[in-house]
Amino acid sequence: MQQHQLRPPKGAKKSRKRVGRGDSSGHGSLSGRGRKGQSSRSGGSVRISFQGGQNPLVKAMPMMRGFTNIFRKEYNVVNIDQLITLSSNSEITPELLKRKGVIRNSKKQLKILGKGEIETPLVVQAHKFSKSAKTKIEAAGGTANVII
Repeated sequence: MQQHQLRPPKGAKKSRKRVGRGDSSGHGSLSGRGRKGQSSRSGGSVRISFQGGQNPLVKAMPMMRGFTNIFRKEYNVVNIDQLITLSSNSEITPELLKRKGVIRNSKKQLKILGKGEIETPLVVQAHKFSKSAKTKIEAAGGTANVII
């Protein structure tokens, strides 16, 4: 067999449907669009979310609406019981927590929450403290410094 003798298998090549080329073509007159209606007109199509004039689901469900607050601040949240494991260092900063793998994203601000108990005095530097965290740190003899 030579290259000029190669042929595709029977049925592999199929000519495209040519609509609107007369009744004898088999796709004439209505051109496969059916009779009347929106889908038979030129440019006649509906968007994906269209439900036939019924109140769309996106309007009916209040949780799908609303807005995203672009001024929302995201915080790295660390509890006091996580700070106890780092108690060998008397001063705790966001950089230290990042190095130890307690927090991942150093671009977010750090907030200390009051879950857990603390006995060792620590100097904790963070952007925010909860009331309970601040009182527990100060009760243990440490200080809670706010980073500005």
